[in-house]
Amino acid sequence: MEVKDFDYDLPEELIAQEPLYPRDASRLLYLQRSGGQITHTVFNKLGAYLQKGDLLVLNDTKVLPARIYAHKPTGAQIELLLLQQVGLNQWQTLVKPGKKAQIGSKLLFDLPDITAEIIDYSDEGSRIIRFAYQGDFFKLLEMLGEMPLPPYIKKKLEDQGRYQPVYARERGSAAAPTAGLHFTEELLERLAEQGIANTRLLLHVGLGTFRPVKAEKVEDHHMHAEFYRLTEEVAEKINKTKRDGGRIIAVGTTSCRTLETLAKDDGTVEAGEGYTRKFIYPGYQFKLIDGLITNFHLPKSTLLMLVSAFAGRENVLAAYQEAINQRYRFFSFGDAMLII
Repeated sequence: MEVKDFDYDLPEELIAQEPLYPRDASRLLYLQRSGGQITHTVFNKLGAYLQKGDLLVLNDTKVLPARIYAHKPTGAQIELLLLQQVGLNQWQTLVKPGKKAQIGSKLLFDLPDITAEIIDYSDEGSRIIRFAYQGDFFKLLEMLGEMPLPPYIKKKLEDQGRYQPVYARERGSAAAPTAGLHFTEELLERLAEQGIANTRLLLHVGLGTFRPVKAEKVEDHHMHAEFYRLTEEVAEKINKTKRDGGRIIAVGTTSCRTLETLAKDDGTVEAGEGYTRKFIYPGYQFKLIDGLITNFHLPKSTLLMLVSAFAGRENVLAAYQEAINQRYRFFSFGDAMLII
């Protein structure tokens, strides 16, 4: 299977540069898996396309203000993007410019309570950096860091909290699980009153989000490991929903990958935590999820491949073309799709 088969042309002006207010005011394209029929609506009417007994599975990871600026003792400026914690006070980090980020390099910050040293090389040009600090590392990071917005967003984000889902809880992601950005507390409450419950798992978004697919063949691409956790309580809630005839709706590709990582052949899920490299592309047989809420993804991305595996490549690319024709907003701050 060729990576180029997942390409499409997107006018640059359709790349959303800022979030909408309120969150659930975004548009929603409902795509039916079976026949590819398309319905246009808005996200705050999501409940009209779900049914009593459905279970939304949310990823409650919280984005770190992971982009921080440092300098070497020589004065040379270094930009860091923390990807994931890999040991005691150690982080896998993207570094710019890489030529200045040699092993043994000392890094200084605008706060005197924190310093760092580059101690090793890691995947695809990233570095392992060890921090030394006084006090709470995450509080220092809040003072030093910025939200790591994707490079296609050029406009400064005034409200940093707008790059977090309202239910974000556990710090650790280098990017937001963007399907969750459309939800408000009020919408979740309305859905619950309708008999549509929700539950939470965890997947920290890491290096894979920032790396394009460089292989020509889809099968030759290798995913980077990302940490996940799904508790016994959540597993039982999911399995009970299935036993009772309800549908499992994954909110985002991160929730989908976690669920399918832990799914069993009998259509149930087991609790667990660890690192997943699961790569879902057309030909994959889904074991657990019945529906997917997701944003519109970059051409030739693993996320577009996952969505194509769930709804069919032709259906998805036709839906993307319809979204372009209808002037939907794309990518992280863009509009959403519901696929059932």
